[in-house]
Amino acid sequence: MPDLTGHVALITGAARGQGRSHALALAEAGADIIAVDLCRDVATAPYPLATRAELDAVVKEVESLGRRVIAAECDVRDSAGLAEVVSRGVAEFGHIDILVANAGIWALGRLWEITEEQWQEMLDINLTGVWRTVKAVVPTMIEQKRGSIVLTSSVNGFEAGAGMTHYVAAKHGVLGLMRNAAIELGPYNIRCNAVCPGIVDTKMNDWQGAYDMMAGGPGGTPQDRRDNAYGWSALAGRGLLDPATVSRSVVFLASDDARDITGVALPVDGGHAVLPGSNPNPIREL
Repeated sequence: MPDLTGHVALITGAARGQGRSHALALAEAGADIIAVDLCRDVATAPYPLATRAELDAVVKEVESLGRRVIAAECDVRDSAGLAEVVSRGVAEFGHIDILVANAGIWALGRLWEITEEQWQEMLDINLTGVWRTVKAVVPTMIEQKRGSIVLTSSVNGFEAGAGMTHYVAAKHGVLGLMRNAAIELGPYNIRCNAVCPGIVDTKMNDWQGAYDMMAGGPGGTPQDRRDNAYGWSALAGRGLLDPATVSRSVVFLASDDARDITGVALPVDGGHAVLPGSNPNPIREL
């Protein structure tokens, strides 16, 4: 594992799922942690979001690893709130070396059926919220002339996903943001990369709509979710991926082991991106 002793990492969406896993993996590598989460539901997410109790549990887990930690409730749609979190982190730790802009939601909806609110909230959180987070942290990294930024995109950052147009558009946008950030921040010795997870075992896809999608129609079950996830990977025995596998890539990209890597979109997907794919339900006649 890379040695991140003396580094400080800010992670959004840190209360559970991939964000929690990233916070713990970075702490295990030696980093002190600024754990940020909304800790309340949003109107268009079809499942409950993380709670303050879950964020507090992450604090205890990080502390049990011997690392210092700050927890903050903050909405990535709130630029002033993000600036306050960054100021608090710098005041407490003196610097922020790593940013993992991970906060996001997932929902389903065909492009002609998505409401204005569903579209806007998805883009505000999953794309504009990432930009706001980067914008809040970058000035302190520019001042110290170093930093590593890791954005969470998805395999849907470079491929379509039927029935999730707003999510796909946002995750494509994250990769464009990442590439431009890599160009604009490179002169300040700040790297920016993205991880592109496949289907990961988190609460984000553990609800009835996800079961139905994985089953191919209404009436899906948690077992359908588990069984059909194996079809998303090229590697044997990979179904729903453990968040820790994404976290290992985050730690690598955040560390000096990746000191010469910037502008990269790294799939962590069991080989999903290389699958040829097929149409399981072709329309043969109109």
